[in-house]
Amino acid sequence: MIEQDTVKLLRECDAGVKMGVESIEEVMDKAEADGMRKALFDCRSEHVKLGHEIQSELDRFQDEGKDPHPMAEKMSWIKTEAMLLMKNCDATIADLMTDGCNMGVKSLNRYLNQYEAASERSKDIAKRLIHQEQTLAESMRAYL
Repeated sequence: MIEQDTVKLLRECDAGVKMGVESIEEVMDKAEADGMRKALFDCRSEHVKLGHEIQSELDRFQDEGKDPHPMAEKMSWIKTEAMLLMKNCDATIADLMTDGCNMGVKSLNRYLNQYEAASERSKDIAKRLIHQEQTLAESMRAYL
């Protein structure tokens, strides 16, 4: 049970990191404020670094990981493009990033509860990802 829950939790973290990186990359070049660009860049870098760690853990279990659900990716892209088309400004980016981070935190906490038999290492990874998401959301507040 431990191994099964560990792999499932790592897969969800993998999908979350990939979704986060994609979302940040969609808006990073559109941010005007230097502080916002730095926060987005730093979070993206931390997500990529954690993504490598997740993949390394998944490799130990001979698992390929998990991509974000295609529908979730498409809906996120459509929402981002539509909102930026209506008003392309840092407040819009901050709003989008905050919503995305909050959804990520909510989902990851749900998976932590669902896969409670997961290894402590995989739980630590999930908690660090949650922390990264919370930190980005907090840094976006100044731009709302």
